[in-house]
Amino acid sequence: MAVLFLGLNANAARMDMVDVSNNNGYMSTAEYVSMRNEFGVKALTVKISEGTTFKDGYAASNIANGQAAGLYVNGYHFAHYKTKAQAIVEADFADKTAKSAGLPVGAVLVTDVESQEANNQSQATNDRNNAAFMQEIQKFGYRADIYTSGSWANNKMTIKSKTSWIAAYPFVPAGKNWYSTNHAWQWSSTAKFRISYGGFDVSQLNDNYYTAGQKSTVKPTNKAAVKVNNRKASKHIYKPATSAKWVKESKTYTIKTAVKLRAGVSTSSNAIAILPAGTTVKTDKAIIQGGYRWVRQPRFNGYGYLATGPASNTLEYVKSGAAHTYYTVKSGDSWWTIAQRNGLNMTTLASQNGKSIYTTIYPGQRLVVR
Repeated sequence: MAVLFLGLNANAARMDMVDVSNNNGYMSTAEYVSMRNEFGVKALTVKISEGTTFKDGYAASNIANGQAAGLYVNGYHFAHYKTKAQAIVEADFADKTAKSAGLPVGAVLVTDVESQEANNQSQATNDRNNAAFMQEIQKFGYRADIYTSGSWANNKMTIKSKTSWIAAYPFVPAGKNWYSTNHAWQWSSTAKFRISYGGFDVSQLNDNYYTAGQKSTVKPTNKAAVKVNNRKASKHIYKPATSAKWVKESKTYTIKTAVKLRAGVSTSSNAIAILPAGTTVKTDKAIIQGGYRWVRQPRFNGYGYLATGPASNTLEYVKSGAAHTYYTVKSGDSWWTIAQRNGLNMTTLASQNGKSIYTTIYPGQRLVVR
């Protein structure tokens, strides 16, 4: 299998659920179909919001494209609350953001508790705040759960058996069998899929909590599987809904082969120029339309539009790497402080650098923050 975790064969654990956020960029229906057909992924958990102001700009497209691929779709909110009142305010914000992004009622809306802001609070305080968030979320028709690390579950809050979604890697706290006794166990943050760029968080489901209660989930209508060797898909590959919208995407692509830069989002639009192999293109938005994945290039007199590949292989014409922004670790920095400065959560920041939040960082290290 093409998924790597700390050098181990991916057969060591199941990949029933993948979670995604703005860090993964735009994810097409074809990529989700590939995850489902090739790797047995059943569920998708999408970042919805963070604190009381951050709305994930990719939530709506992740929800729509995941559903179109036949996955059960859930959401999560990255928590910052330190009091019961703040927890309720964040739950209200998460609900409104989830509804506007199209998260179906009946899905799970998780509170992601890993913020260093809560690190010095007592177990009783954390338990009270988490309970307040989850009780508020349930008022809106969503099912509640909590995501946290194995060490935090062991020391900073009360987590009962057959509840919660636990990230416990590369170790499992003594006496806690998180990988089989809770709703889900996240066993990697660096999984690789054949037609997707970057690393993903993958989890093993231990019951049907994350795949239940969703009447609106779209089921597959055919057996189209993405072929492995030539990276092409069946002509019956799933296509995104016709209501697909532009999403923000600030990336730099290098063209693999000559591609026409067009005046519109269609293969019949006039060609502005033919971009030769090796050309670098900076983009600001992306969309799946007319069977292709398109990106928008800002130009001095408007915009140019470039197909990065067919929907069955969204990055066939370009190299998938984005131009990275780096941050040099300074004395006193932590995963938390660096993540907050750059609008990320700690797990995302660590995983995009091939590390976990338990890895020690040192002054002088360079970390990818964009």
